[in-house]
Amino acid sequence: MLNYKQVELKREKMNEISYVVVFPSIFSKNKIPQLIKNIKKILKIKNQKYNSVKRDGDIILVDANDPVFASSSINLLFGIEKIAIARKVNNDFQNIISEITAIGGNLLLKGEKFLVKVEGISKGFVTKDVEIAATSNIIEKKSNLGAHPGTDENFDKLLYTYLTKNNAYICIFSDEGKGGIPYQSQNQQIICAIYDEISAVSCYETIKQGYDTKIIVCYRQKSELMNLAKIINQIIPRLAQEKIGLEFYYLKIKSNGTKNYLIYVNSIIEIMLNHSNKKISLSLSPLIFPANFIDNALNHVFNKNKIPIIPLTGVDNELFREAKEIGLERNIKKLEKMINITLNDVPKFSKTVVESALKTKQEIVVKLGVNNVHDILDSLNENH
Repeated sequence: MLNYKQVELKREKMNEISYVVVFPSIFSKNKIPQLIKNIKKILKIKNQKYNSVKRDGDIILVDANDPVFASSSINLLFGIEKIAIARKVNNDFQNIISEITAIGGNLLLKGEKFLVKVEGISKGFVTKDVEIAATSNIIEKKSNLGAHPGTDENFDKLLYTYLTKNNAYICIFSDEGKGGIPYQSQNQQIICAIYDEISAVSCYETIKQGYDTKIIVCYRQKSELMNLAKIINQIIPRLAQEKIGLEFYYLKIKSNGTKNYLIYVNSIIEIMLNHSNKKISLSLSPLIFPANFIDNALNHVFNKNKIPIIPLTGVDNELFREAKEIGLERNIKKLEKMINITLNDVPKFSKTVVESALKTKQEIVVKLGVNNVHDILDSLNENH
């Protein structure tokens, strides 16, 4: 993870211009224009000023007024494998070695093992030669540090450089991205519902897969709203929209027992089918729900001339990692208990409950900011 205070200190010492370098995920390399569009949107939403956002080969270069906070904002987006704060020099053998040596000397602490890694397009030289030369230079010029080379499997600090046709980007700090593909790159709208931990991860996955996502929120007790508002607050920044419309529905279903839970899920699917969206995101996984329950839900959606999407298909342990990403660390045990739900008969949705729930619909618009949770609850006239 990026240590922002360290970045600021190092940047002050080096006193040179740093850029934000965005590395698209492997699935986003043919969707870079959409990713650039989303980057500009999120920077505007987060009030981060920038001079330019442009493509350089397979990467995106952001010239931001504050690279530290800009990189933090950009890394909310999907479609990114890695994001870095880096310095730019010409793609020239000696320039690259000098810059890696200078940056390495500033970043390394006493006795640290370091690894120099260079990738990308080399011009008249082999990247391995740069790695060897830069490593030798650091050992020689920074001998007082006692820093020594590590291996691919064992190092304290990675000194990473990426080469494009004309430029080299020497990374000061880097952070892992969220993967996936850019939001709205599917050019298709879809509706998803958030009503518990599994549905939250499913909605997160829906956005991660590039769909233009409309979110509805369902609950059985008013006491659930605070937790749901906190979950929504972790998800909506990924939409790269300044204002997000949400719909809330209250369903009169008991909150205990497996059968009641499955009636709840089926009733929510029915509420989604009442919307005009052609595609429906179902929060179902073969690893959690019985096959006959999923088959029944899919057939029901098809019979309504809608297209079901199951974002959690193929997601196994990733479910827990993504739950943590959206702030559900404390709810992992609850997720584990829900795995392998068993039932004899597939319970149907309650027509009476659905009709009643549709009448409780509350539409709110959230302007993305620091008070999203309070804004949501205030809009619903809830005490908190």
